[in-house]
Amino acid sequence: MRYLKLMRVHHYIKNILVFAALACSGQLFQPEKLTAGLLAFGAFCFVSSAVYVINDIRDRNKDRNHPTKCRRPIAAGTVSVKAAWILAALLLVVAALLNLAAFHPLASALLALYFLLNLAYSFGLKNLPIVDISILVAGFLLRILYGALVTGITISNWLYLTVIALSFYFALGKRRNELKNLGGGETRKVLKAYPVRFLDQSMYMCLTLANVFYALWSTDERTIRLYNSELLILTVPLVLLITLKYSLDVEGDSDGDPVEVLLHDKVLLSLCLLYFAAMFTILYLL
Repeated sequence: MRYLKLMRVHHYIKNILVFAALACSGQLFQPEKLTAGLLAFGAFCFVSSAVYVINDIRDRNKDRNHPTKCRRPIAAGTVSVKAAWILAALLLVVAALLNLAAFHPLASALLALYFLLNLAYSFGLKNLPIVDISILVAGFLLRILYGALVTGITISNWLYLTVIALSFYFALGKRRNELKNLGGGETRKVLKAYPVRFLDQSMYMCLTLANVFYALWSTDERTIRLYNSELLILTVPLVLLITLKYSLDVEGDSDGDPVEVLLHDKVLLSLCLLYFAAMFTILYLL
């Protein structure tokens, strides 16, 4: 169990983004594409777990001084550093095998880029303001691009912009709440470079852009022609409700981590499931 905790399996929910392009294409149930998507999902899960393990090895001393991170297996001493390195190596081997099974040259390069970016993040780039947030955003974007390439799907420009803006909102919100809860303390140096007002203004600017971009995607003529439906505009209010509820959580006592916020709010989770049900109905049943 402690190894699963170290791998942060609950964060695999973020890797569902690998299926975003395929699901939005209306081709989710084509056997070849679905198989490629599942292999891509597995590869990204194991690579992201390897990144988490290496990051926890690197930050184990700082994590011991953090109110919640001190319970992480390496910081708490329930997993040795040697065992963690072995686990990270095994995870990378499995990820490479899964990626090979769904091989696409450019997609493989993106997966390697994700690993290298996060490695650089762990070893110092996380201490550079804006750069740290940009790498977090790149992680979300690379998931979508990787899944799109492996499954052979072209991403809409509006959807691409929606993901970028929403990812910046998530990343800025995470930093904002870390700053408010930790006060720019010893556990994350970069927090000292961020004024709360800057984070507030920037995150809500990005949230506004995300909602606008999504609305433009749902009403775009090419989108309507692709799905032969004008009903996607009906999902815009749902997206607004989801982002409003998420913002309400972030304004509370949450630490701002998107996964933790989602999993600890049943109303928000229900709204997301309702959104997915609405999209599935429009794209696949009507």
